This record gives sequence, C-alpha cells and structure tokens, in this order.
Amino acid sequence: MAEDEVPPHGRRARGQLEGEVLAALWAAGGPVSAATVREQITGDPAYTTVLTILSRLFDKGLVTRERVGRGYHYTPVRDEAGHTAAGMRALLETGGDRAAVLARFVSELPPQDERLLEQLLRGHAED
Repeated sequence: MAEDEVPPHGRRARGQLEGEVLAALWAAGGPVSAATVREQITGDPAYTTVLTILSRLFDKGLVTRERVGRGYHYTPVRDEAGHTAAGMRALLETGGDRAAVLARFVSELPPQDERLLEQLLRGHAED
C-alpha cells in the first residue's frame, strides 16, 4: 500500500490526514476553502473532519485563515521546506546532547546529502 493511501480498515496513521491537508494547501499556492482542500485528499474524508484539521492547524499557528463569505480560506504559514525545517529544529531542541544528535544525523546521511549540507554550510559561512 502506498504511503498516501487509506488503509483497508479506514484509519490513517496518526498525523497522516494533517500532513495531507498541509500538502493540499502547499499545492494550492494561495488561500483555499476547506471544500477545495477536501477535494485533494485521498479516501473521501468528511467535510467536518477536514474543517477540524484546518481548525487545529490554525490553533497550532501552522495556517492562517481569512473570512470569505460564511467560511474561511486557509493559507499555510510556511512552505513545505520551512515546515520540515521547523520540525527538525524542534526535535533537535528536545534531543538532549545537541552535538551527539547532530553528529549522528550527519553520520547517517547519504554521501550526496552530506556534500550538499557541507556546501550549504560553506555558503552561509561566507556571508
């Protein structure tokens, strides 16, 4: 079964629907309604379920919303890369020994990612 498919028993993995909602918002490229988001999600979730997820994302500060008619249009606060980076930072901050965590992270990177990270660090060091 593909990662974005709904399991046969109808339940997604914890956080999967939230991720799908964010992916739909990133793909939209601008403010969209809950109905538009729902159309982009696999498994035909209930409209109220999508509204609940959007409300939770708003409460977490991950999306903004603006009133349009009787409903809202939603926009992600960060792009996908920014969202992932913020998650990595949050994990790093709760990981205890930062040096050990970063060393393990880098040691487990594939060689091409290690080279990319090195290039990025050198580029920032020259600023």
